[in-house]
Amino acid sequence: MSELPRIAPADRVDDARLARVLREAGAPGVLEALAERLSPTDLQTLLLAAYRRRAAAVTPGRLLEQYERNRFTAPSAHAPADLARLEVLVHERLADQGFAGVALSPVCPLGTNSAVATVGQNKVLTTVRNTEVVADATNVLALECAVRRRELLRASARSRQQVRLGATHRVVRAQLFDGPGMAAHFQLLALCTAGRDEGSFRFETAALAGQIGLHLDLLDRVRALGPLASKLRVTVTDLTAGQHRAALRERVVDSLAEAHPGTAFGFDDERARGRGYYTGACFEIRATTPRGTELSLGDGGFTPWTADLLSNAKERLLISGLGLELLWGQFRATAG
Repeated sequence: MSELPRIAPADRVDDARLARVLREAGAPGVLEALAERLSPTDLQTLLLAAYRRRAAAVTPGRLLEQYERNRFTAPSAHAPADLARLEVLVHERLADQGFAGVALSPVCPLGTNSAVATVGQNKVLTTVRNTEVVADATNVLALECAVRRRELLRASARSRQQVRLGATHRVVRAQLFDGPGMAAHFQLLALCTAGRDEGSFRFETAALAGQIGLHLDLLDRVRALGPLASKLRVTVTDLTAGQHRAALRERVVDSLAEAHPGTAFGFDDERARGRGYYTGACFEIRATTPRGTELSLGDGGFTPWTADLLSNAKERLLISGLGLELLWGQFRATAG
């Protein structure tokens, strides 16, 4: 119990459970030793030994029971051939729109979500090898954007050459979800547009129009495969207290409305979700399923991630995601 004052604030959600574990362990200072005194390599060695012993005790019967009960190990409910066709279509559109496709690793460095995106580590599936399973592909794409932008900046300190990356990835999230089509792992399309501040909110509005337009183009073309997302509605939120509303209206909302006459566009000044996570501006794409339910299909906004990673306040980054598995599972006339 003497260790409790050292627990980080993020751990206090599990205070009672953690206190019990520390008490039953009967090893004073164990949490501090694991979290602070051991090097990452030594901690990995210790955890590998512990899980090697636990794995040796697993019987075939217990293994089958765990496979059936563990929400992280259940296979997707959708046919892989269907998802593969959807993925091919996505990557064709990415190439047409000037986005480079990236095949991400299933894992990323430990802290990718908490250090870059300030997401609680309890929402991430952490491994014993100082890595974590990808929970949001945009976080990892941001790292790749930072690497590529750094090379451009080394060649030209004020380079405005943009890095546009896209990835389709099966992400794993540890938090419990409640809603139609929600699962612990699912396929997402992630987009990142990285570049340098161009003044007058020009980079931001062009990047927004580009990513939203790509999502809408994809939703239109994917109808040939079966998903029927109707009554598309795009909302943009100005997070600068109206400072850039005129530019957002002219260069994003009005411009996209003209290019996509079948989609409703507008501002969402009441949006609460994402404030503090996004900066500058954000957007959401909602659609109605064949059963008449309106769901959020896509979401995105600006983050300071590449600016922080490169220690350069002039760097800009727009991220967004589209729920491919949600699209396939909830927007087909034959679904459930």
